[in-house]
Amino acid sequence: MAISLSHRPAQVIDLETMRQRQLARRRLVRLSPELDGLEMVYQQSAEPDAHYCMPVLAWGLREDGDVVGLVAWMETLMPCQQLDDPEHGQFIGYRDPETDELFDYPPAHKVHELEHSAAYFDYEEMQETALIQQIPESHGTHALCMDDNQSPLQLKQVFGWHLYNDGRIEALLADEDKIEMTPVLPGDACLYPGHSRHAVVYLFQRDIANRIRDEDAATMEALAITVLSGKG
Repeated sequence: MAISLSHRPAQVIDLETMRQRQLARRRLVRLSPELDGLEMVYQQSAEPDAHYCMPVLAWGLREDGDVVGLVAWMETLMPCQQLDDPEHGQFIGYRDPETDELFDYPPAHKVHELEHSAAYFDYEEMQETALIQQIPESHGTHALCMDDNQSPLQLKQVFGWHLYNDGRIEALLADEDKIEMTPVLPGDACLYPGHSRHAVVYLFQRDIANRIRDEDAATMEALAITVLSGKG
């Protein structure tokens, strides 16, 4: 008896398409400022017995439902769990400074807040880039802005944050020539997203920014190594 074998075309798996879909599911869709002083705890390999704390700036809901703490780190708001560099820092957990409690996951009240607010606003899917949320900056974050090798460095205060529908977060900086009222608030016409004008935007905590302003020798040396080398 003859056996008939049907020949079906092999299924082609587009790995790049799959990768893009996975990245899309991890993009941020909603932000919530951290207003209760919760911190990220991290560690450096040079001092394995020491723990360092950094204020959590906001919490973010990803499209896949995960909630992550966000800190101002290098050129963006970075999810704390992505901090995995033995030299500069490895994420340990979150900390409540009032109780000294250390925990691994975002607090339940922030998870509920983000889920409910995302469901309420529920933006339609768009192909073009669009602003979906704006939050104020309350931690005194500053940005060191670089345009090219000939332009002077500019240390500017961050006034807020824009979240776009592709998950990108931009620091809002002020054009000093266009400030009409003070204090500057999110929504003012003088504000612009940092990377819309500057090639590089490095973010710093308030205390580091003040040391840069005071030209602290140790801070300026570290700055030259970690930042200025990136100008090529």
